[in-house]
Amino acid sequence: MKVRSIGTLGDYVREQRRNAELSLRQLADLAGVSNPYLSQIERGVRKPSAEVLQQLAKALRVSAEVLYVRAGLLDPTEGDGEQDISVEMAIHADPILSVRQKRVLLDIYSSFRREADEEETSEPERESTTQNRAVRHARQED
Repeated sequence: MKVRSIGTLGDYVREQRRNAELSLRQLADLAGVSNPYLSQIERGVRKPSAEVLQQLAKALRVSAEVLYVRAGLLDPTEGDGEQDISVEMAIHADPILSVRQKRVLLDIYSSFRREADEEETSEPERESTTQNRAVRHARQED
């Protein structure tokens, strides 16, 4: 399946707004920005701040990081979240999935990531517990 690329930040915001079946005015109200300002963002006339991007992401129920990457505020090739961002971007860009399907996929993906992080964090604890059991077992044999 080919992932469609949405060129600019404004195109992406417009596409997500339409997918969410929101009017320009509705999204502006949800994000706490003016209608003309949002229109200028969608047309590529204005470059929003990170704070406005975060408000838009919350209103659209998308990852703020995805909007940061689209706006050029975050480099997708840097940092620990590189894979995370690219997966989220691919899900958001898929033209076949509905908004509900995208949200469900992103929720599942996020829960898997949290679970994996928890397992990584608890790995040293497991090793310590295993070592303690081995020491106790060795003492019992003596």
